[in-house]
Amino acid sequence: MSESIRRVISVIVVNEASVLSRITDLFSGRGYNISSLTVAPIPDTKYSRLTIVTEGSLRVIEQIVKQLHKLIPVLRVYDHVDFVEKEMALVKFSVDEDISDIAALCEAYNGKIANSGDNTIIAMVADEPKRVSNFLNIIKRYNPKEIVRSGAVALER
Repeated sequence: MSESIRRVISVIVVNEASVLSRITDLFSGRGYNISSLTVAPIPDTKYSRLTIVTEGSLRVIEQIVKQLHKLIPVLRVYDHVDFVEKEMALVKFSVDEDISDIAALCEAYNGKIANSGDNTIIAMVADEPKRVSNFLNIIKRYNPKEIVRSGAVALER
């Protein structure tokens, strides 16, 4: 059996209705999994960038890229090799937790306390996906009330 590899693919598409549906249908119709999907318009254009994180054998990844090229609204597909990848997480804590420890941990992971209220604080980190995962594992000891994690974004160097 072929070794499964993690791959980050960016797809530039015309920003129109049903484009996301067509791309996700391509994945689901062939049994490919999407680990992360992030979509945002490209400023000052009529295009959007989808960043897809998936896993599969080299053959499966090549097949995904070929199939993406065939979709009509797709302008360009980047199968990233040398890239910068970031992800963000927001974590809600009770103000009863040790806020100074949480703030120090956030700083170590390119983050900060993003918001505070009467009963809760919200921490934010933005780093490489593995480091965000590490932060989320470490922060469990502070009893997070809620965790929200974004999908990956990436750009070729």
